[in-house]
Amino acid sequence: MKITIIGGGATGSNMLFLIRNLKAEFTLIDMDRVERKNIMAQFHTMMSLGKNKALSLQQALKGLFGLTIKGIPHKLKADNVEALLGGSDLVVDCTDNKEVRLVIQGFVKAKDIPCVHCSLSADGDFGRVVWTDLFNPEQETPGVPTCEDGAFLPFFGFAAAVMALVVQKFVEHGVKESYQIMPNQILRLA
Repeated sequence: MKITIIGGGATGSNMLFLIRNLKAEFTLIDMDRVERKNIMAQFHTMMSLGKNKALSLQQALKGLFGLTIKGIPHKLKADNVEALLGGSDLVVDCTDNKEVRLVIQGFVKAKDIPCVHCSLSADGDFGRVVWTDLFNPEQETPGVPTCEDGAFLPFFGFAAAVMALVVQKFVEHGVKESYQIMPNQILRLA
């Protein structure tokens, strides 16, 4: 199974760390560079400062676990979505950008590719892990910082773990589950 993950930040980096043992071929797409503030809430190291996030995680997972992933240091856009997401068996949206989410959703719907999305509030009190049929990018909070000081790392890690579990259940059993997440509660939506 080919799993393509868009976003190597707070959710994507931690989720990828947790699904590393799945029998799958992983591709990670992210154009951003690792900044000092990212170290506080993301699965990046001080040695990765200044490096592209996708390539940083590619190197870290290879070094720590011998896992080979394909890192793509580009921004996903309408003019490259076919090249970057085409051939995927599962798309995992870990972005915080409405424009990119609309491109992802439009492509996966047109190509009938399963896609799960994770969205988090900037204040660490709400998150959703949902499949495309339940996801409306128009209702999501536009690109807000989610990991400036690492204060919400436990919640972001919790959301990444739920996302990892959802991906694992889909890969191993073909099951699609969606959740609403709050610091003191998790609700299964479907």
